[in-house]
Amino acid sequence: MSTFPWLTVLWLLPLVGAVGVMLLPAGSGWAAKWSATAVSVVVLGCALGLAIGFDSAGEQYQFVESHAWIPAFGTRYILGLDGIALSLVLLTSLLAPLLLAAGWNDVAEDSRPKSVHTYVALILVVESMVLMSFVALDVFLFYIFFEAMLIPMYFLIGGFGPTKSAKRSAAALKFLLYNLFGGLVMLVAVIGLYVVTAGSDSPFDGGTFDFREIVAAVSSGELTIDSPIAKALFLGFMFAFAVKAPLWPFHTWLPGAAVEATPASAVLMMAVVDKVGTFAMLRYCLQLFPDAAHYFAPVVITLAVIGIVYGAMCAIAQTDMMRLIAFTSISHFGFIILGIFVMTSQGQVGSALYMVNHGLSTAALFLIAGFLVSRTGTRIIADHGGVQKIAPVLAGTFLVAGLATLSLPGLAPFISEFLVLIGTYTQYPVAAVIATSALVLSAVYILWLYQRVMGGPERTKRVPDLVRREVAVVAPLLVLLVFLGMYPEPALEVITPAVDSIIDVDQPAEGVAQP
Repeated sequence: MSTFPWLTVLWLLPLVGAVGVMLLPAGSGWAAKWSATAVSVVVLGCALGLAIGFDSAGEQYQFVESHAWIPAFGTRYILGLDGIALSLVLLTSLLAPLLLAAGWNDVAEDSRPKSVHTYVALILVVESMVLMSFVALDVFLFYIFFEAMLIPMYFLIGGFGPTKSAKRSAAALKFLLYNLFGGLVMLVAVIGLYVVTAGSDSPFDGGTFDFREIVAAVSSGELTIDSPIAKALFLGFMFAFAVKAPLWPFHTWLPGAAVEATPASAVLMMAVVDKVGTFAMLRYCLQLFPDAAHYFAPVVITLAVIGIVYGAMCAIAQTDMMRLIAFTSISHFGFIILGIFVMTSQGQVGSALYMVNHGLSTAALFLIAGFLVSRTGTRIIADHGGVQKIAPVLAGTFLVAGLATLSLPGLAPFISEFLVLIGTYTQYPVAAVIATSALVLSAVYILWLYQRVMGGPERTKRVPDLVRREVAVVAPLLVLLVFLGMYPEPALEVITPAVDSIIDVDQPAEGVAQP
């Protein structure tokens, strides 16, 4: 199994599938939907095969592929999978077919030729690029796909949405400009990293972008990056990832983009694309620049805690249902980033697990809310009421997804949030106490939202309950939320060894201040 290019197949399948979908004749929207869904299911099967073949007690990076790419620039086509990347590959591969099914009727054949083809093909392209970002082990290769995924996501937000408005175009442009600017800053840092590895004091024969070689040289002391340079490079990488994640105060593009996109596209962005930012913080910021990461950790933790409380308070103040859910993600990303930078095993394991659990809970809540909005034609909370009396399945699934979002014990996000808070308290007790306040705030915004929308007198007439297709989309997400809430061991078994490897690398050199 190790000699077969499984990871290449994994990321190329959806890309080839997208091309195949676009080659289908105009007017065959039904065939485009089924073809895209079939491709995404095959990708999920490939991801499950990787999970079965992955040895949590084996090498840190498995299924490694390494081939010459651009030798003159020290970059190679290197792919590999560790436990954290595997968990996110599984999340991405699971969500793709569910989102295609959830958005089955989001786009209709209209005056634009092949509009359905384009929509589903763009989802497959985003999936492909996200998967490559998780498995790339060459810094330059990662950067290319980190930036390239912005283009199909931009067209998904700006080209397809519940309403035709100037706000949608503006939200898409804001998403693109924010993330492109972050990427340009990162490009300078990537070039700077290459210059460092090509220096006279470098152990490499010329510069390199090989992530594993650079990390090994940094951790062994063979490659010493001057402190001011390391801090500047860290900030270049971290800025791009903070925008993508998003971390407060770089979050302002997210609510508008989430509201103006279709629910499926919004979930793809928040549950999948944004995870590349937090994943990259763990992989690149902490391992390439461990001393700088420790130096800036208090600043990042402060921003994360502000984001946790800010996102929760903004969610409470919203009158738009979809915008409320978008602000909850800002709060949850604050928890993820907090756990990463407290530099403890519990915190980082909790963060890695939180990436998966947030993807499941946000997908469930946002999609169910989207199903409701598509029936009522309005996102305004005050326009709803009494839905549980006329659509009990919709209301019941919304409640479970909402309880998962507020991290109710017994559901998956509780485990990850608990680990983050425990890991934070051992190093930064004040930050942990302040972050804990978000638990109360989350109960307020979720339960109050449920009471206003699902309870009370009926304000929304003729709201049909979930149909079989929608139940088929939501059911796997809710089952996984319950299963991982009661038995998180399968996820922790693959995540913990990867985090332990990061902790081993991420030890500050002598003289670097400890918290």
